[in-house]
Amino acid sequence: MKRFFKSWPIVLGLFSSLAWAQADFPNKPLRMIVPFPPGGVTDIVARTVSVKLSADLGQPIVVENRAGASGAIGAELGARAPADGYTLIMGNISTLAINSATFAKLGYDPVTSFDPVSMVAVQPLLITVHPGVAAKTLGELVQLAKNQPGQLNYGTAGSSIHLAVEQFNSLAGIRMNHIAYKGSAPAITDLVGGQIQVLFDPFSSIYPQVAAGKARALAVTTDKRASAAPQLPTVAEQGYAGFDVSSWQGIVVPAGTPKSVVQRLHRGLANVMASAEVKDKFSQYSAMAVATSPEEFSAYIKQELVRWKKVAQQAGVKPE
Repeated sequence: MKRFFKSWPIVLGLFSSLAWAQADFPNKPLRMIVPFPPGGVTDIVARTVSVKLSADLGQPIVVENRAGASGAIGAELGARAPADGYTLIMGNISTLAINSATFAKLGYDPVTSFDPVSMVAVQPLLITVHPGVAAKTLGELVQLAKNQPGQLNYGTAGSSIHLAVEQFNSLAGIRMNHIAYKGSAPAITDLVGGQIQVLFDPFSSIYPQVAAGKARALAVTTDKRASAAPQLPTVAEQGYAGFDVSSWQGIVVPAGTPKSVVQRLHRGLANVMASAEVKDKFSQYSAMAVATSPEEFSAYIKQELVRWKKVAQQAGVKPE
């Protein structure tokens, strides 16, 4: 018993140091892991958010791109980082929802490996083709695919978009060859170069090529038209009712991060997402700046996990 009481000063000292570290958070630079290559939508969102969040927190935020396996490599790296708030992970629909439906084994769990902080962005995908493809509408693309089954190559950057395409293929009754990419940038390069004929990709990544005439957009995947390109019809408007797919991003931290630290990060993100500058930046790509509570984001992730597992099963996509 005496030995126990003698240890109290040490224990109290540890609690005091921990409390002080949390109250003083952040007192050193942070890092933000982006599980995809530079130039893609998740990277664009991360770099936009990190600049503003850095100013709010008063500390630099270093963005680290750790691409591979539809974001699984970077997500696993983030999950294994110290739970002290100094490692942020820019999660998205792939890493936090769809990878669970397409990977037989992940090095992390979307629910138990992370503490959600806030969703930050939502935006549509664009269905695009190389300018040399003889299709100026979605209907013409479907007819071309039916006339040439298995002859069209479509690219995706991430398992989320792969499942979205499989859902569309099922609705349209077509079959195209899937080419997987580690990120949007290499996929776009191959579309522009003609190595693939079709690309489903987030609006912010591919639309500059559409505007430059290097790719042709046929449709947006959300149930409403994109604010930055209102002339483009939705998939549903072209005869495929019920098709509604969005790309989304959000910040998570390793599970077990102190609640006070999560709350400080959330306050900072709420300020960032309310910024007119960030809203304007995102709107250029038809993205919507979003701020949710950690609890709301957690519930949304769980909802998406259920949705995409069902889509994968219906499309016959087996975890690999």
